[in-house]
Amino acid sequence: MENKIYETIIVGAGPAGLTASIYASRYMVDHLVIGHLPGGMASEATEIHNWPGDKAINGFDLAQRMIEHAKGLGAEIIGDIVVDVKKEQELFKVITQGQKEFQAKTVILALGTERRKLNIPGEKEFFGKGVCYCATCDGPLYRNKTIAIVGGGNAGVGAAIYLSNLVNKLYLITNEKELRAETKLHELIYNNPKIEVILENGIKELKGDQKLSSMVLDKEHNRQAEIAIDGIFVEIGGVPPKELLEKINIETDQKGYIKINPDCSTNIEGLFAAGDITNGNNGFRQIVTAAASGAIAQNSVYNYLRKK
Repeated sequence: MENKIYETIIVGAGPAGLTASIYASRYMVDHLVIGHLPGGMASEATEIHNWPGDKAINGFDLAQRMIEHAKGLGAEIIGDIVVDVKKEQELFKVITQGQKEFQAKTVILALGTERRKLNIPGEKEFFGKGVCYCATCDGPLYRNKTIAIVGGGNAGVGAAIYLSNLVNKLYLITNEKELRAETKLHELIYNNPKIEVILENGIKELKGDQKLSSMVLDKEHNRQAEIAIDGIFVEIGGVPPKELLEKINIETDQKGYIKINPDCSTNIEGLFAAGDITNGNNGFRQIVTAAASGAIAQNSVYNYLRKK
């Protein structure tokens, strides 16, 4: 175990965690950031059009700017996965997958969500063989191919716009009656001859031999239920890390998100939470709302520590 006792440990290195770190440095709160994916899932976004000050910016570039900002102010960032957080008397013990233990007076949980899976036959079997969860990471592998994207929100639509520049044909599938993405993006989808939108439908099975070769829809589309594809990108949001939150014994809502108060405090004194992992921000899980809640959480930590 590290002998040093931090004032705050921030679990998660995405927009919420990095913003919390920036504010911790400005408040001169001695802190540590632990996160296995620097920049969080924002770093895997294709092109972002709703970050103030940037008409359009690549997710990786935005994430790198956040990381550089935090480090420039003196942040200590460790790349590891937190597997448990325990409160022992007045201190928290943060345990990582790398079998390291750190101590702090307060903790901010800002580790975001895990990618939601389709949970259908063939998904596990063809992972890495046609099933993908990151358009920017794996998109170039499908140049001039036929692919499908599942998800009608900003992530799915953004991935479709990006990948349409690489592939020959793209099916955009959602079980909703219409796309949920920002309205401004709809015309970019419907005016693109490479993109075919399939509404109010889903996928019940993925098929192939050594690699993915087709998808089976819940119901027929243009008189066929099985459609040949070379790859599929799953962009249907995230889910909270259930196993970790159960270990911590933190209070969550029915969907598994951490319940927070307006100051980002939780049912455990000294333990705060921010970003997509919480039930805050009116359920609006965006980079800008995650960053805002990270700032609020750190401000609350600062005030909490001052009273001690």
